[in-house]
Amino acid sequence: MGKKLVKLPATEVDMTAAKYTPQRVQAPHLTGFWLKLFVMLIEAPIIGSMILNLVKNKNRITKMLKNTVIPETPMFIPEFPPKESEPGVFCLEEDGKPEERVEFALKCLPDYNPACIWINDPTTPFRYWKIRDYTYAYKFKLTTPSQVAEHFILAIEESNNKNPLAPLLISYDPDEVRRQAAASTQRFKEGSELSILDGIFIAVKDDIDCYPYPSKGGATWFHELRQVKKDAVCVSRLRNCGAVMVGKTNMHELALGTTGNNANFGTTRNPHAPDRYTGGSSSGSAAIVACGLCSAALGTDGGGSVRIPSSLCGVVGLKTTYGRTDMKGLLYHSGTVAIVGPITATVEDAILVYAAILGSSPAERVSLKPALPCLPNLSSYENWCSTGSLRLGKYTETIEIVIPELHEMFIAHVVSIGSEALSQLNPDLEDGKLARLTYDSRISLALFQTYSASDYIAAQCLRRRLMHFYMEIFKKVDIIVTPTTPMTAPIISPTALTVGETNMRISGSLMRFVLAGNLLGFPAISVPVGYDKQGLPIGMQLIGRPWCEASILRLAAAIEETCAGPKKKPVQFYDILQGKLM
Repeated sequence: MGKKLVKLPATEVDMTAAKYTPQRVQAPHLTGFWLKLFVMLIEAPIIGSMILNLVKNKNRITKMLKNTVIPETPMFIPEFPPKESEPGVFCLEEDGKPEERVEFALKCLPDYNPACIWINDPTTPFRYWKIRDYTYAYKFKLTTPSQVAEHFILAIEESNNKNPLAPLLISYDPDEVRRQAAASTQRFKEGSELSILDGIFIAVKDDIDCYPYPSKGGATWFHELRQVKKDAVCVSRLRNCGAVMVGKTNMHELALGTTGNNANFGTTRNPHAPDRYTGGSSSGSAAIVACGLCSAALGTDGGGSVRIPSSLCGVVGLKTTYGRTDMKGLLYHSGTVAIVGPITATVEDAILVYAAILGSSPAERVSLKPALPCLPNLSSYENWCSTGSLRLGKYTETIEIVIPELHEMFIAHVVSIGSEALSQLNPDLEDGKLARLTYDSRISLALFQTYSASDYIAAQCLRRRLMHFYMEIFKKVDIIVTPTTPMTAPIISPTALTVGETNMRISGSLMRFVLAGNLLGFPAISVPVGYDKQGLPIGMQLIGRPWCEASILRLAAAIEETCAGPKKKPVQFYDILQGKLM
């Protein structure tokens, strides 16, 4: 007898009857000898397929993709309706110079009052230095970019001497940092600084091109195949604003995980608790901001990889609408779920960096027809603290709104991102290079190789179906509010530091609330809202309508100002503005 087909109901369903039932990923947690053995088995010709099919069956992947009739047609990239108006925003021109956009963004912020900032009182609550603090210090000769560069270099040396090795940067040249800082120092001396970002220290995730550094993608060999000859578009835009690009941050190898584990270079530690993960895959980018070494860092987000580590490290992570930022010069440059986005210590700084890097590629302007980018009007304290007329919805099993088929979203996302990653990596996995990857990367790739063309089509049918559900929700609310992650930073297993680990339950749990931003392309932001009983950061996620970054930034600013409470200084923190190692 053939397998019984399941038919999903049409999208015109009563969503009030839907239940929110969290699904735990069914897969073993392995490290050490058992991890090596498992990889050997799944890469074997026959038994490997049997094991992977068992994993897929236990997680209802096969049932959904092969034994279910999905009535919707495929949606191969996010398709958005016309943008609805946003209250209290200013619109920008994408074609303008990045430094002009940053200057415009500066006018959207409240006036800067240094008297409230530069207080040498040890009882003053901890706060991160903002970009405008650095600019004030440079302009009034309290310090120079070159002096800050020396503080930065000393702090990196101190960080790199920790045992076990836990590098924040995996490609870094102190002389290159000094060269950029000296040029910025000279511009301030002449009164010709390029923008508010001039002399601001920014790090770049290792899957984004930043000349003259190689792009390794957190692997040991990827740079041997792909030479970096110029900056990625996003990096180039920041350089035009005078930013000091300090190097390439550590990451989960090839962005194939959400913990930040990297057995190649050492696993970056969470600045709030060094025995715990940062989250990933933009692990080094979140950690280098959280520990005070950079005002901002660039990350990529294909499955929460900006928002997850930002949440676990207690900083701000912005995932823009799909197509809002140009992906040229990134390792994964042609997928349908990933973006490049800023990680910063504050919402204000996220607005400034976002203004610099935004701008769709020429191809996406044709295919996506993006609305004009907008920024929130936060020029007064009242605007900064107010949510205005924004309607908020939260999805739980009880009140407000319910999003059905979250497990189906997980399946559609993992098939989409896995197939797209494999299509870009396949040409480079020949001649034994697959065996040079970490064990957990090899497990992910082995799973991705089991997806067929029909599986990918089924995932895109689910994408259209889920888009309908969300757009129905956005008729009732402007922003969906969730935890960024359902857990705080997980503990690092000691054996995972040398050989890595596979823990799909943890990875699946960390991604539970973030996937709509990737599969459906919505803008989303993680903003810190406090700490758990162990003192670990908690992040809140705001998901907005397509192209409505201004609305989520506006609400994030209000939450940061009125709800988050006092900041807790990370265990590992460096004050490079004043030259203090803490």
